[in-house]
Amino acid sequence: MTLKLEKIKEERKKNKLTFFMKGTNEVFANTVRRLILEEVPTLAVEEVEFKDNSSALYDDMVALRLGLTPIKTDLSSYRLPESEEEVEGKSARCTLQLKLKAAKKGYVYAEEAESADPKCTFVHPKMPIVKLLAKQKLDVTMTAVVGQGKNHAKWAPGFAYYKHEPVVKIGKVENSALVAEKSTDGVFTFKNKKLELNQDKVYDSQLLDYYAEIDKGITIEYTDNIIFGLESWGQLSCKEILDTSADILIQKIEQLEKQL
Repeated sequence: MTLKLEKIKEERKKNKLTFFMKGTNEVFANTVRRLILEEVPTLAVEEVEFKDNSSALYDDMVALRLGLTPIKTDLSSYRLPESEEEVEGKSARCTLQLKLKAAKKGYVYAEEAESADPKCTFVHPKMPIVKLLAKQKLDVTMTAVVGQGKNHAKWAPGFAYYKHEPVVKIGKVENSALVAEKSTDGVFTFKNKKLELNQDKVYDSQLLDYYAEIDKGITIEYTDNIIFGLESWGQLSCKEILDTSADILIQKIEQLEKQL
């Protein structure tokens, strides 16, 4: 059977994408999931030079926050470093320089950082880095490096998961009102003394088996189709993440073929 992909829902403002994988199995879905989490490269702060930090946070805590703050990544301009010398030499092909200087009372936000590349800035402008009191200062220079999630979670481009397509069937429900009351995700509603199923909520629900336990009149079956969900942290779009993971998979297959 040929692999077929069908989009279920895309929420661009939330960087979320859900789609069907038909004609495949859990092995392939998990391969894609692991490629996304472990292999797709992104930029992340790896080195922080402190010139001044009189805030309440120690240097290493500030550095930790900066390292976990996602950076927009342009994969057409940046690639993985080919050697340690490239990183130490701060090669423009795999590293990015950013500066953050603040001396004003209040929160210091990610948007205050200056990037050497206008296309690659912190994803969330209003993400707080530290809070300064009167006369406190923060002055740091950062080096972001292209890396992969298999080496550190800060390089992971997002969250990916998969599950089989659920099919909800409603039979003779004994307590429709109770099921609707427990349906906090909106899968079921109680209208005109009747339990109604909201199909558009089914694929996002994590409580389907729970509803079947509440009332035997509700049954859940699973098809062979796989629902694949992807949420980007913002470094790359969902499409870029999937395209890159597909390219990496092809490269790995070609490398394997050469070794056979």
